[in-house]
Amino acid sequence: MEFNERSAYPHPDEFKVMRPEYVELEDGYFQATITIAPFKVVGKSVSMPGARRAAIYEAAKTYRNYHPSYRIENPYPAKFMDTENTKWKQLTGIQQERNGDYAFYDEEGEEDFADIEQLLLWDVRPAAVAAE
Repeated sequence: MEFNERSAYPHPDEFKVMRPEYVELEDGYFQATITIAPFKVVGKSVSMPGARRAAIYEAAKTYRNYHPSYRIENPYPAKFMDTENTKWKQLTGIQQERNGDYAFYDEEGEEDFADIEQLLLWDVRPAAVAAE
């Protein structure tokens, strides 16, 4: 017998096919709102596509609240170079707890850290994806 978890909250894939409503915020960021009545998710980023991706990621996080066994798909590869030639590396275990999800090197060569939400806010994209 197959077991299907059910809830009133839509699956994150359902948010992917919906058209967001965009608002340009006073701080120069964009906000995307995706609604599947009565539920809505909101994402914020420096670009409209980034805001959409952030909203979809928020939908996955919310869905996990309803279904703890749901695995949130990481929108980024473990290692990649972004469109501005910054190298990113996913951290593991205890490093993530202390520093965030990814490490990168800034212009001065100093290591810095960011979590997935920050990458989405900054609209960081792997170079291969941006070229498509």
